[in-house]
Amino acid sequence: MSAAPFPTVELCAQDGAAQADALPEGWLRVESMDLDAQGVARRPDGKVVFIDGALPSELVSTYPLRKKNHWEQAGLIAIHRESSQRVRPGCPHFGLHTGACGGCKMQHLHMGAQVAVKQRVLEDNLWHLGKVRAEMLLRPIEGPAWGYRYRARLSVRHVFKKGTVLVGFHERKSHYVADMAHCPVLPPHVDALLMPLRALIAALDARDTCPQIELACGDRVTALVLRHLAPLSADDMGRLRAFAAGHGVQWWLQPKGPDTVQPLDADGEPLAYALPDFGISMPFRPTDFTQVNPHINRVLVARALRLLDVQAHERVIDWFCGLGNFTLPLATQAREVLGVEGSAALVARCHENYALNRGAAQNRRALAATRFVARNLFEMTPATLVADGAADKWLLDPPREGALALVRALADIEQSRIGAEGAAPLPAGAEGWTPPGRIVYVSCNPATLARDAGLLVHLAGYRCVAAGMVNMFPHTAHVESMAVFQRG
Repeated sequence: MSAAPFPTVELCAQDGAAQADALPEGWLRVESMDLDAQGVARRPDGKVVFIDGALPSELVSTYPLRKKNHWEQAGLIAIHRESSQRVRPGCPHFGLHTGACGGCKMQHLHMGAQVAVKQRVLEDNLWHLGKVRAEMLLRPIEGPAWGYRYRARLSVRHVFKKGTVLVGFHERKSHYVADMAHCPVLPPHVDALLMPLRALIAALDARDTCPQIELACGDRVTALVLRHLAPLSADDMGRLRAFAAGHGVQWWLQPKGPDTVQPLDADGEPLAYALPDFGISMPFRPTDFTQVNPHINRVLVARALRLLDVQAHERVIDWFCGLGNFTLPLATQAREVLGVEGSAALVARCHENYALNRGAAQNRRALAATRFVARNLFEMTPATLVADGAADKWLLDPPREGALALVRALADIEQSRIGAEGAAPLPAGAEGWTPPGRIVYVSCNPATLARDAGLLVHLAGYRCVAAGMVNMFPHTAHVESMAVFQRG
């Protein structure tokens, strides 16, 4: 790649003057960074400017990209004073140039500063959206900065005019597929597959009808799910098998929706990841939801359970339980566990994983009585909440939409109990129902966490006793976080 990842730094004699309040005409001082990893500055008239590629404390010149009444987006012309946190990107495909990969947004920012930005995003969201301040900030959970991405969706495009096949992420702010030869956030053995995959797809009869390859890595197995819009020929099947044998991967085929995914050959070793702190093994299918970063996931599960502080006599509910990533570790500590999930297919997988781990429980405590149910958690009401029974503690791990219906049902019960104006009557059976004493909320969206935290604190009778960010996706603007709520 010949293009620089960002405009060449332009240092000049005016730097001294730039330290003062009055900047040279056209220069901007970057004050902060937003959730999309854009630098944020203000023009002299107070108008907010979002600047791709700019970092806090930098002095920059820009050109307009999009203008609104109160804000505008701008591109970089030059950086007149660099941030001390600016670093050389670790990937040749990262940057603002035409054709740059859009998979990462923060490779130009030092990793410690990335973590600090995400922590600030979490704190700002909690306060501005939920009017909540955590009583204690948890130390950020960090892990490897490179080679961490065990889940990925790679786009495939046969570019007829160029006579080549592209396999990778989309270009920055584009629907085109980036011309990638390497991707250092993928595990090294998958990074090494990018060019062989391009050659493989180019050799297929179906190269024009294969738009996507989904990656799923377990501890021992790497699975590739090929989306194909037309039936594959016998020759193509043979090419896939030869590639799998030569590169040590499994092929799965997806002719239509996710429920049609099947292995190319049925005798392969199953995908699985381990949670060694709890003696748990978690088999999964390549289209099941699992965390992108297994290194962080192990620490995340351990911290969540430590903060929940489950005792051997307690009943716990794991809402949005998925495969049982938290449920099965909870079953090593609690008296009884209920896992609730919206997908019936995932609930069936939970039952299988529970049976597998219960049968393998040797030289350690047997798993507690655990039940799994499928329920639409976005339609929870006080009545359905009470019907699930009281629990001493809750663990929540919702998708980006958050847990609004669940938290609102809890808040409605509390408002009914205290006789708040306009509150609905208590549902049948709620007289003996008690709310959980502690809730640990694992979030992949700080905005919906903040919204739900506001309900828990201001309407449901909880305190936010701790919160902290989890750097699940280094070099991206994605903010994973965790908060702890204590009753009373």
